[in-house]
Amino acid sequence: MWKWLARIGAGVMVVIVAVLIGLMVWEPLAATHGEAPVAKQAYRAEIVRDEFGVPHIYGKTDPDVAYGVAIAHAQDDFTTLQDVIAMARGRYGAIAGEDGAQVDFAYHLLDARGTAQREFGKLPSDTQALFNAYAAGLNDYAEGHSGEIKLGRLFPVNGEDVAAGFALRQPFFFGLGSTIGPLVAGEELGPEPGLPLGAEAASDNVSEAGPIAKAGTDKPLPVHMGEDGAFAGSNAFAIAPDKSDDGVTRLVSNSHQPWRGGVAWYELVVESEDGWHFAGANFPGSPFPFLGHNRNLGWTNTVNHPDMVDVYQLEMDEAGERYRLDGEWRDLESRRVWLRVRFGPLVLPVPQTIHRSIHGPVIENENGFFAIRYGGIDNIGNLDAYYRINKAETFEEWRSIIARMDIPSTNFIYADDAGNIAYIYNAAIPDRDEGPNWRGVLPGNDSALIWDGPVDFAQIPQVINPASGWVFNANNNPFNAAGAGSDLDPKDFSPVLGIETRSTNRARRAAKLMSEPGPIGRERLEAIKYDTGYDREGYVAMMLDGVAALDTSGDPLLARAQELLGEWDLFADNVGRGDALALLMIRPFMGADYQNGDIPDHREELQRSADHLMDHFGRLDPPMSDLLRLRQGSGDQRDGGPFAVDLPLDGGSDTLRASTLWNIHDDGRLAVRHGDSFIQFVEWAPGMRVRSQSIQPFGSATTRPASPHFTDQSSLFIQHKLKPVHFWRADVLENAVSTQIVKSQ
Repeated sequence: MWKWLARIGAGVMVVIVAVLIGLMVWEPLAATHGEAPVAKQAYRAEIVRDEFGVPHIYGKTDPDVAYGVAIAHAQDDFTTLQDVIAMARGRYGAIAGEDGAQVDFAYHLLDARGTAQREFGKLPSDTQALFNAYAAGLNDYAEGHSGEIKLGRLFPVNGEDVAAGFALRQPFFFGLGSTIGPLVAGEELGPEPGLPLGAEAASDNVSEAGPIAKAGTDKPLPVHMGEDGAFAGSNAFAIAPDKSDDGVTRLVSNSHQPWRGGVAWYELVVESEDGWHFAGANFPGSPFPFLGHNRNLGWTNTVNHPDMVDVYQLEMDEAGERYRLDGEWRDLESRRVWLRVRFGPLVLPVPQTIHRSIHGPVIENENGFFAIRYGGIDNIGNLDAYYRINKAETFEEWRSIIARMDIPSTNFIYADDAGNIAYIYNAAIPDRDEGPNWRGVLPGNDSALIWDGPVDFAQIPQVINPASGWVFNANNNPFNAAGAGSDLDPKDFSPVLGIETRSTNRARRAAKLMSEPGPIGRERLEAIKYDTGYDREGYVAMMLDGVAALDTSGDPLLARAQELLGEWDLFADNVGRGDALALLMIRPFMGADYQNGDIPDHREELQRSADHLMDHFGRLDPPMSDLLRLRQGSGDQRDGGPFAVDLPLDGGSDTLRASTLWNIHDDGRLAVRHGDSFIQFVEWAPGMRVRSQSIQPFGSATTRPASPHFTDQSSLFIQHKLKPVHFWRADVLENAVSTQIVKSQ
């Protein structure tokens, strides 16, 4: 009998081992094999790197350049590019575990692949060629560096794969996740379910996105496609020549993005004999820059938050398989997908059911079935629009491309060599009829409520060449953009558009500083951009007043903290004794304000902040620069080191000099991970060619610790200094540290 038990036990072990081995190897075997671009093309590009390692990519044709963009970016950050491609193929969970599988659920929920399959072939042939060339560059780099590949059968890819990544990520930049999240959780949506909960909802890997089941279940849970989505922000400024003190037209790009990952900026300069010549930055997975300048014009972006999302409750039959529309029953589209969820060496298959109606994606919760429709749904025209504005030569040409409404959201701040400046509240806002309550949950049984396409471009707020001579945006409403006498009147815009009305501390500070009398020259503009002040308004006043009202008579530590915060000078500049304490206090109150959340408890927050400072610094008033750090290391960024650089920072959450989000390391220091990122100053002086300068927090090779460009911009960044952008070929050749010719295989 013992022999039989031993045999059974051995058999069970064999089965267990077989299952474990299967879970280790099944994922790449089950994955659909990727396809390279159908037409095999020969590409040739020259990559010239300047003294900061920034790639300048030259080619005879635009596709040649796009091929070189992929190679150059892979040389600097192939690990993030692989993450982005895995997202675009619904396989990110096999790399990043549950967090990645949550992204994959959103990929299926929004039908990113289906959108790319239907729409990519409709794009102009030269745009398709650009994306296929970029994909070919990724394939060739992967083939030549197989030791760096972290997921089998991820390559080859083609232009359609890259387009699927755009289709996945673009809706979350206007806060789609803030509608999906509550629906998945079965929560009440509130009075305005179509509006994003957060004032800056959309950045680090595109915010809250969709549901995924825990291993072994089919119950959806709210998830995140990124940790920083609720706090993305940016500043942008343009100054007309008549307002500057030297006749120079200036544009300032000051995006606030994560410092690492799929939506961290990558700086580059591109130039082809086809007339494409642009200096700026892109995100991993893009063949072209998203912001920057060419010879004649430039622009930058900030996130805006119009009401782009509508929610419909479907009337379902008893089986939950059909929904009623205009008195007739229709089949609900449903399909089973298997998410990959990595747990250590194992990848578990997790089933999920995806629903869709004529309205759009459908989420089922305990309250019923809810369909979602959003601006730009099933449209990837932005792939072509960004390419076209890269090559635009005049304001009229540039504006006509924006007017297509193919770029679904983000404000544009514009300037050019003719002295034009503009602010465009760009948004593909749904073309809704007056009358229905678009702020509530709509009945899903009436097709008259299913809008088709965006409003006319003329209905969108626009400020062009204002009398004030300046425009700005800091994620605030479009009615505070150009100063008294030049601002738009909100009464001129229909409430159905759902244009946000809120402001930010950055916007209040910028408007105040820009409105002061006198010209705005380069020195004054830099002082505005690097301002670290808070106005005692909104959540700042609420936080300070609430702390001042606390009874701390029985707690000496809180009494000292209360007194210190009461003396704070409202600047996060490393000067005041209360700067460190204020830095810790402000962010939770800012977060509650941005996300329409509950007001934090003042006593609890003061206790938390005071305890942190005493535990790690032994005092309530350490220099803020000892607390707030720029850290870049060769290991896990959450483990406290080792660090290639460990430098002091200034600024805070929602200051124009932004240090927005951080990781708290074991030593109590705050390692910033999100805030001021790619900064660029562009200038058109009378009779002169365009000139620009830029800076990044780290360097061009953020995931290559052995590279000299891993952290070579950090010291300049903390000193508020910029480096030159070598836009013109002669300049880059004078400052080149390497030149490389890359050819397709």
